[in-house]
Amino acid sequence: MDPLSDIVSLLRPSAAISKPISAKGRWGVRYDAYDAPGFTIILTGEAWLAIDGSEPLRLSRGDFLLLPATPAFTLSSAGDVSCEPVTPRSEAVRHGEQDGEPDFVALGGSFTFERANNPLLLALLPKLIFIPASVGRATRFSRLIELLSEECAADYPGRELVVHRMLEVLLVEALRWQGVDSQVPAGLLRGLQEPALARALKAIHADVRASWTVADLASAAGMSRSAFSARFSEALGCAPIEYLARWRMAVAKDALARGAKSLERIADEIGYESASAFSTAFRRRYGCPPGKFARELT
Repeated sequence: MDPLSDIVSLLRPSAAISKPISAKGRWGVRYDAYDAPGFTIILTGEAWLAIDGSEPLRLSRGDFLLLPATPAFTLSSAGDVSCEPVTPRSEAVRHGEQDGEPDFVALGGSFTFERANNPLLLALLPKLIFIPASVGRATRFSRLIELLSEECAADYPGRELVVHRMLEVLLVEALRWQGVDSQVPAGLLRGLQEPALARALKAIHADVRASWTVADLASAAGMSRSAFSARFSEALGCAPIEYLARWRMAVAKDALARGAKSLERIADEIGYESASAFSTAFRRRYGCPPGKFARELT
């Protein structure tokens, strides 16, 4: 698989909660920060979202918003509306006037990820991904949202399963879109923007077990060793061999979470000479042996 597919497969995303959010008239709510990636898809109308410390953002029909680590925020019909504190709920919510056809409808909720590698998500993404319906690249995104809107409005058999799977596809599409944004922060998505670095990254992900050197990876990228090392560090926020070590440990953590492989096998599959060498490296990086790490996940 390509590096992005590798990352998503390791994270094993799932739409934990998806619920309709509707409102009418003048309304405003405030949510405290919570430890889960949150998303909102605007199906009808518009609203204002304000994250603490940032400028308010107007959300309109077809817009998609993803908050990898959800901070405190307000959602309102207008910027001058006072916002009442509310608690996240798994069922449908209605704000403002309770009677009559709503003038604002959104689908909101949160994703869950394999917690052994949950920090990978925060390392990959900025604090906010906003994909307006008007963006050219969002044309494909718009088709997905239209299908999702249709599914939410209907009462087809298997509706909940289809909605959850569509949300997972939207997440992957959001990661793809972020990968072509010139403002994307240092990390894998930024590295994949550059063909030379992408070749080196694909080489690592294709054979994590190999004894890669900077010279090997520079050759795969078609660059000199010094130029490759400098460009890689700038784009990904770490040196090439450090990226390799992080990815190896991410693969190891996933295997430990699944609990189906011995330490010897895990060590061999990620390029360590022995289980002892792998355990030493794991303890040095995470402060505990692999066995304890696996037990704490259960």
